[in-house]
Amino acid sequence: MELMLRNKKTILAFLLPGLLIYLGVVIVPIVNTAYLSVFKWNVLGAKKFLGLENYIQLFTQDDVFRTGLKNTFLLMGLSLVIQIPLAIMLAIALSGKIKGKKYFKNVIFFPNILSSVAVGLLWTFIYNPEFGIINKVLSAVGLESLTRLWLAEEQTVLPSIIITICWQFVGYHMILYLAAIENIPSSMNEAAVIDGADSWRTIRYITLPLIKPIIGIDAVLMATGALRYFDLIYIMSNGGPNHASEVIASYMYYKSFRDMQYGYGSAISLVLLVLCLGVAFILNKAFKSEEIQY
Repeated sequence: MELMLRNKKTILAFLLPGLLIYLGVVIVPIVNTAYLSVFKWNVLGAKKFLGLENYIQLFTQDDVFRTGLKNTFLLMGLSLVIQIPLAIMLAIALSGKIKGKKYFKNVIFFPNILSSVAVGLLWTFIYNPEFGIINKVLSAVGLESLTRLWLAEEQTVLPSIIITICWQFVGYHMILYLAAIENIPSSMNEAAVIDGADSWRTIRYITLPLIKPIIGIDAVLMATGALRYFDLIYIMSNGGPNHASEVIASYMYYKSFRDMQYGYGSAISLVLLVLCLGVAFILNKAFKSEEIQY
């Protein structure tokens, strides 16, 4: 076995199938998208070379794109600010010896296994202004003034979608943190208790520093996922009203497959790719730390 691992040809033979699939599924489409982004093309006609005109139009003339860019970063920021602390708190709470621990873990994680289409339809009914449970509850407790057309008002549509996203995915992030917390040797917490540390100090000086690498990885996954959100927004609001919930991914779909502007849509997708890479790089730098030895 050791001799085989030293043979570079053997290593290449094992890596080659996966490398070819990666090139065909990831690299080739990216290169093709970059190529199409400098053309004006509607699939049916001939391509017209535009150079950087699509990109110039995106950042200087396209108000909808700028709205989508702002909404995308707002969605990403709120996802990080809400989900990471909430997931950590839930993980810490469930890491102790509590009754019904498995039940609560399953209940909180359950929305993550549902398809985004099902989740979007479910919350569309919840937000429905006529028979939705939110307006019904508000009316029942005498708060009719707070009832809204949640998905039809510019001020409420994006926060409503963000709440849905957090509800669906916070359980996934909780499981990551719970696994990291349960991997911390119990002797470290016991030593802290002997030294007189209360629960808050134990969490602050032991738990959080030791799970920092997991927080960094999860932040990258969460941020890049938020930048690419499409399905829930498409199901719940379709980017409306008046593009108030438009994000980069939904606008890319709109320009590519509705307006049939494939060159322009390719430019949007390439900008989205660069944003994902940039955000991942920044977050990796922000959470970079030496590996902690237990």
